[in-house]
Amino acid sequence: MIPVRGYTGCRVAVLGLGRSGLSAARALRAGGAEPIVWDDNEQSRIAADAEDFKILDLSKDTSWDGIVSLIVSPGIPHLYPTPHEIVSKAWDKGVVVDNDIGLFFRSYATQDWDNFEVMPKVICITGSNGKSTTTALVAHILETTKRPVVVAGNIGRGVLDIEPAIDGAIVVLELSSYQIELARALAPDIAVFINLSPDHLDRHKTIEHYGTIKQSIYRHCTYALYNRNDNATSPESCYSNSQTLSFGSDHAKSGDFGLADIDGEKHLMLGEQAICSLEKLPLKGIHNALNYLAVLALGKCAGWDVDAMLASLMTFQGLAHRCEVIETQDGVRWINDSKATNVGATIAAIEGLSTTLSGNKLILIAGGDGKGADFSPLTP
Repeated sequence: MIPVRGYTGCRVAVLGLGRSGLSAARALRAGGAEPIVWDDNEQSRIAADAEDFKILDLSKDTSWDGIVSLIVSPGIPHLYPTPHEIVSKAWDKGVVVDNDIGLFFRSYATQDWDNFEVMPKVICITGSNGKSTTTALVAHILETTKRPVVVAGNIGRGVLDIEPAIDGAIVVLELSSYQIELARALAPDIAVFINLSPDHLDRHKTIEHYGTIKQSIYRHCTYALYNRNDNATSPESCYSNSQTLSFGSDHAKSGDFGLADIDGEKHLMLGEQAICSLEKLPLKGIHNALNYLAVLALGKCAGWDVDAMLASLMTFQGLAHRCEVIETQDGVRWINDSKATNVGATIAAIEGLSTTLSGNKLILIAGGDGKGADFSPLTP
């Protein structure tokens, strides 16, 4: 795990004892802090008690003596629709509110790094849709090219559960808006914002607020990668100190990544240079083409070899539940895209699949929690 730095001898409260909350409590204790933990769920408290954590009801004023910070799990709201009462109490008492992502960025780098030949790097990836696939693509490239890589955050392990850095290590973090929103420290070497579409508006209230939270991934980054077809992802108006690189489904200018038709086939492009025909790559659809382009742009910033990246991309077969072909029976192809948990993701999948339908009918079976979304864009 990553021992949390900066809280030695201090009492730090942890609210929410799921995966990220428990790992934060462990990492705080490993760094010399005294975690005070609470969860409204009794079973979660029992699990924490089994690890000898001190459990105090943080809704009571008597539990706050000496507490200097409150670490909040991602699923707990602190603004919309209403702040959790314990978060409000922390603010009233002048207690700093943070999350495990913030703790990670203040604790990952240590003096041991002075002895490394190759500095570790942290890559952060967000977006309403495609961030898991993009994160997995990056990890696949690093694994197949024999580089030390750890995947964490919204996919894989909690960020504080990973091991301390080794020489040349690369940490790839998939970050949701919930994780970005409260992180007081956020300084990736490379930050990627793939796209924005309405999602989690029951939590963030407006698409503008949701987008502003996502844009915070660029805070203090060295390289900011964005989708030039989606203005909401642009870092230039707010984070001008970062080096920027764009990708998109249109023809790219020199130095950026895009798509172009060559001899009747779409190709991934770097400026005017054709990189690869989309037909040769396993993941289909324009939405996946954008994921490929984001990964290639990221690799360019990191200094990775393009041919080696392409060879890795050719062998990546996709993630479960994301446009995953389950079976073809009686002339019907069944596709599981149950990770498309918002309208934008569903539209992207439909449009991506429409290129392979060849005039056949597509039947959508959908269900789940609407999360306050507008479903009218699905009407066509």
